[in-house]
Amino acid sequence: MTDETRKGDQAETLREMARSAVKSQQPDSQLAGMVSDPRGIRVITVTSGKGGVGKSNIVSNLAIALSSQGKKVLILDADLGLGNLDVLLGLSPAYNMNNVLNGEKSISEIIVDGPAGIKIIPAGSGVQEFTSLGQHEKLRLLDELDMLEEQFDIMIVDTEAGISENVTYFSVAAQEIIVVVTPEPTSITDVYALIKLLATRYSEHHFKVLVNMAKDSEDALEVFRKLANVAGRYLDISLDYLGCVVKDEKVVEAVKRQRAVSELFPESEAANCFATLAKRVIENTRQKRLKGNIQFFFRRFLDNSAGG
Repeated sequence: MTDETRKGDQAETLREMARSAVKSQQPDSQLAGMVSDPRGIRVITVTSGKGGVGKSNIVSNLAIALSSQGKKVLILDADLGLGNLDVLLGLSPAYNMNNVLNGEKSISEIIVDGPAGIKIIPAGSGVQEFTSLGQHEKLRLLDELDMLEEQFDIMIVDTEAGISENVTYFSVAAQEIIVVVTPEPTSITDVYALIKLLATRYSEHHFKVLVNMAKDSEDALEVFRKLANVAGRYLDISLDYLGCVVKDEKVVEAVKRQRAVSELFPESEAANCFATLAKRVIENTRQKRLKGNIQFFFRRFLDNSAGG
C-alpha cells in the first residue's frame, strides 16, 4: 500500500468517525451511557499565553502527583519546535515526535520512562518543520495516539507558549483545558488573549485556571478574580479556579538539578500544592462537558476539514 493510499484510507476512516461523533451528540440514552462511562483516556491540555510562567514544570509535577495517587499518566510534549520536558527532567531520549511525524518511528518506540512511573512522548528541538502541523501529520498523530487508548488513564498535553496554530489545535482537540497564569500583569493579559481567541474563533467555553508562582492562596485568588472579571465582562465563558502553586525556592533548586520538585522535595510547599491539584483533577473526572475520548481527539478539526 502506498503512502498516499494509506493517507486516503486514514482520512476517510477519520471523517466517518467525525460524522459518527456528530450523530452521537443527540440527547438519547446511548449518549447518556457515553457520558457516565468511566473508561477511556482523559486528555487534558495545559497551555498559557506567554512563556516563562513555568508551564512545563507544572505539567511534569502534576503528572507525578497524579501518578502517585494511582493514575497511569502519559505526557505529550507538544512544543514541536522547542520541546524541553526531557531536559527539565534530566532525560536523554534517543528519538522524539519528529521521528514519528516523518514516519521513522511509532509513538510506542519513542515513549520514555519518567519519574514516579509517568511516561513521556518527547518533542523535538530546533526543528522548524513541524512547528505548524499539516493535515497529514495530524492524521498520523491520531493514528498513533489511538493505539495508546487502553494503556493510560490521563494524557497531559504540554503546548508551546503563545497562540500559534499548534497551540490552538491541541487546545481544541483536548477534552479539558488548563490555562497557567502568574501574578504578572503581562501573564494575565496574554492568558486572556488566548482564552478570547479559543472562545471566539473555536467555540471553547470552559477553562480551568491554575495560578503559578503565587505568594499565597489569597494572592492566587486575586489573580483569578482579575481574570474572571474581565472575561465575564466581554466573553461568554466559564472559568473554574483549579488552584495554585506557591512561589518556592525548592522549585528553583529542583529545576537546576533537572528533577521534579515533587520527586526531589516531596515535603516542600510546592509539592504539597501539586498533590492538592492532582486530587482536584481526579475529583473532576468525567465531567459531562467532556468532548469525548481519544478516538475523537481531533474530531473538531476533521469536522471542519471533511468538506474541503
